[in-house]
Amino acid sequence: MNKAIQAAIERHAIGCYPQECCGLIIREGRKRVYVPCSNTARTPDEHFRLAPEDFAGAEERGEVLAVVHSHPDYPATPSEADRVACEASGLPWHILQVRRHESGQIEPGEMVHLQPSGYQAPLLGRAFAHGVHDCLSIVLDYYQREMHIDLGSFEREDGWWERGGNLYLDNLPAAGFERVHSLQQGDIVLMQIRSPVPNHAAIYLQDGTLSTEPEHFPTPGAILHHLYGRDSRRDTYGGYWAEVTTGYWRHRQAPR
Repeated sequence: MNKAIQAAIERHAIGCYPQECCGLIIREGRKRVYVPCSNTARTPDEHFRLAPEDFAGAEERGEVLAVVHSHPDYPATPSEADRVACEASGLPWHILQVRRHESGQIEPGEMVHLQPSGYQAPLLGRAFAHGVHDCLSIVLDYYQREMHIDLGSFEREDGWWERGGNLYLDNLPAAGFERVHSLQQGDIVLMQIRSPVPNHAAIYLQDGTLSTEPEHFPTPGAILHHLYGRDSRRDTYGGYWAEVTTGYWRHRQAPR
């Protein structure tokens, strides 16, 4: 990274403080340039979501080479969500620490560079980051790792259930799921939690195990899920979770 690009990133990060900045490094003609982008995350002081239209605009200008974002008042060490999103992007990532000095001045700190390396976050105990690690992500990852079924990816904005969206009911049938009236290992339990539409999904673990993470004790009759703002976990299915359930869904390729 040349000095001009680093200086442009630092100016952008300082200007966005205390929110996270985000941007792209592109090859435009024979030059590499930094393209500042908008952070459209609902909590921009904690996460970033690079505006899709900004990414498309950068691609029109040239080849996208890397993703950049800042960590305000936090070390530049990549978070678990950063590592997963870096893998999904297939691009190098650059993370800049930016902090307020005792004098009150905002200063850039360390920059850490991250490369895709095949990292996968565990199914249990992963930190929440909407669109990267959320209840849909746990479903997609479970099906890919435990059932060897690739469900693809689904673009979603934080708070879609409050804006007239119906992510699960709009997409489950097309992804190969059908409603069922009893539960077996790997079924999706769809729930409606303080929402006008079903907005939370869990995986039913009849035997309570994860073959790809055998170090965990079995918890038969549990659900694997990722609640908003919490780490992913298993909970015994019943009680409150049963009360907010709207239906069970089974993939057509699942064992019968």
